[in-house]
Amino acid sequence: MNAIRLVRHSIRAISRYKQRSAFIMLGSFVGTAALTLVVAVGAGAERKMLSTVRQLFGVSSIIVMAGGAHLMGPPRANAARLTLDDIEAIASDVSAVEIWDPQQALPEASVRYEGRTATARVLGQSERAERAWQRTVTRGVFIDETAVRASARVALIGETTARELFGDGDPIGQEILVGNVPLRIVGILEPFGTDLHGMDRDDEVVVPISTMMRRLMNVDTIILAKILVRDPSQVEGAVRDITRVLRERHGIPAGRPDDFTLVSPITVQKMVARTERILKLYLPLVAAIALLVATIVAAALMLASVNERVGEIGLRRAVGARVEDVLLQFVVETSATMLSGGLLGVIAGSVAAEAIAARLHLGQLLPWRAALLGIVVSIITGILAGVLPARRAARLDPVEALR
Repeated sequence: MNAIRLVRHSIRAISRYKQRSAFIMLGSFVGTAALTLVVAVGAGAERKMLSTVRQLFGVSSIIVMAGGAHLMGPPRANAARLTLDDIEAIASDVSAVEIWDPQQALPEASVRYEGRTATARVLGQSERAERAWQRTVTRGVFIDETAVRASARVALIGETTARELFGDGDPIGQEILVGNVPLRIVGILEPFGTDLHGMDRDDEVVVPISTMMRRLMNVDTIILAKILVRDPSQVEGAVRDITRVLRERHGIPAGRPDDFTLVSPITVQKMVARTERILKLYLPLVAAIALLVATIVAAALMLASVNERVGEIGLRRAVGARVEDVLLQFVVETSATMLSGGLLGVIAGSVAAEAIAARLHLGQLLPWRAALLGIVVSIITGILAGVLPARRAARLDPVEALR
């Protein structure tokens, strides 16, 4: 039997047994869509995570956090005190320190402009934040030393906050209210997207650290500070020196645990490696299980189809079809059905991946890689699902099949 006739017979069989074909396609569709989705989104999330980690935790940076405070969340009620004096003492006593920036935060604050209200995260930072966190402004000017010393009522806002409060208008020079404190907008923050916790970092307001502590919160503590050392090779030594300075200042006796937390590049690398294992192993594994189930379902349906088509198989063998022809026809039928569902799944998975990436600000995805993987997997699973039914059909005795 030539290839064209084989394909024609397979297409006829697929259209004749619509319900069976639909179930096989559905299984392939779900499995391939899931595979395409998790591979594409996983790759985008990995790129975003690595980019964010490089920006937040460079190879020469150390994060000092008060007690058990979370990096991107509010301080806990029982967190130990971490003060500006502590960080200044570190900068003075630890020779490896090049630059430092303190931070205080209001995780959810009411921000108003005329009749519009938004809920944004408010950060207090110093004039060194631009360099320490590698984030500048796209318009206007960054906070300067004069503003920090004077506890000036100025602010930088992210693009999300600007859009919510001003629409298409220009926020520069306008006055907003954070709580009851008026602040004049002097700059628009560089776009960031989501962070490692899924927070929209463009929905932020940044004010001078002194303004934050005195005017907005009335506190004399900070939740964390980012410290940059001059040379990455000095990080481990700097961690030991910072620990010594803080333990001495906080009066912690030997044998007692620290009342602060240090996050070094080594800690971050372990966290990234753990996350990468999840993204590269467990997520595709879930999709692979869905495809395995689809393969089993397809094989079961095709085996049932062999029993229904005994007469057809016997007739074809009687008029000259070889064992190889029957074998190949069932493999082609199953593969074509699985591939059809797989192609639809690839399209659905790619569209869903792009939608999720846009919502989570993951940047431009490369769905064609995931799509190619989905198509190849569909073909392989189709062949695997068709082999057993095809062998059973090919082994039927034509004389017995015609009875």
